Amino acid sequence: MRRFNTLMSSTLFSSLFAAALITISMPSQVAFAQPDEEPEMTFDEEEAEDPEMTFDEEGEVEGDLGDEEPEPDLPEPDEPEPELDPDGDSNKGGNVLSDDVEKVSWQDIVVVVRKPFLKVNRFELIPSWGVTMNDNIIRHFAFSGAFNYYLTDVLAVGLEGQYYVKSLREPFDLVARQARRLPTVNKYNFGAALNFHYIPIYGKFAVLDEHIISWETALTAGVGFTQSEVLPRDPALQPFKNNLITPNVGASMRFFLNRFITVNLGIRDYIFVDKFEAAGRTEPSGDIAMEEADTALINNIMFQAGVSIWFPMSFDYTTFR
Repeated sequence: MRRFNTLMSSTLFSSLFAAALITISMPSQVAFAQPDEEPEMTFDEEEAEDPEMTFDEEGEVEGDLGDEEPEPDLPEPDEPEPELDPDGDSNKGGNVLSDDVEKVSWQDIVVVVRKPFLKVNRFELIPSWGVTMNDNIIRHFAFSGAFNYYLTDVLAVGLEGQYYVKSLREPFDLVARQARRLPTVNKYNFGAALNFHYIPIYGKFAVLDEHIISWETALTAGVGFTQSEVLPRDPALQPFKNNLITPNVGASMRFFLNRFITVNLGIRDYIFVDKFEAAGRTEPSGDIAMEEADTALINNIMFQAGVSIWFPMSFDYTTFR
């Protein structure tokens, strides 16, 4: 029993002695970190010769890193630009628009609104009514008809015809009663003209902020003839008639109601040199009285109003908006 205890004591002593030798033989620079403390960094002589490494606030290494070359800055991949929806908002989803937004093409972008009415290659039929504006002795009402063809949207050529109805005004009787002399008067029977039209102005305006009315201004010039007839002061004398070359100039406005009906208002001046009964006429023959007639330059200024009917009654646009 004592031998066994002695053997155990020898073995225990040998184990402790071996552990002490192992502890002594380990490198002195190795230290074990305590559980609550951060490990200390130590460097040998070779590592101490390397340049010092520092760190900036963002954690990037500053200083010489030795033989290592910095990685080149690679260009970032092109990111697709966000697409815009019709309201101008960017598409947050990237390349694909949401299903409820319809794609917009360049054909849907309207820069200038189209004219609501086209006239090129169309015919215009104009029944109209007119009245004399500048004669205080006799008044003429004109029932007219015109037929125009538009070569372009602003140029047209056409024919016009008038039939006149006279009406003696109050000064005609007043002059006869006060001066004891009847005034010299001619009436107009009918006329016709070849006219050219040019449209320099086009516009539109709003009615009660709800309806848009388009309008345009046309300039007219033409040449034709007018037949006038002398009203003799003495009913026993023969009248005579004159066929007069009649140029005309005027301006009008047109208002568009729909695709084939417009309303027209205008003023026209019919210019001619008329022949009047001579002041001292005694010859009953009308032919002789025509040779002895007095002449005067006449401006027959008339106000005209009418309605245009267009053929064909529809039209198609042939150019892009």
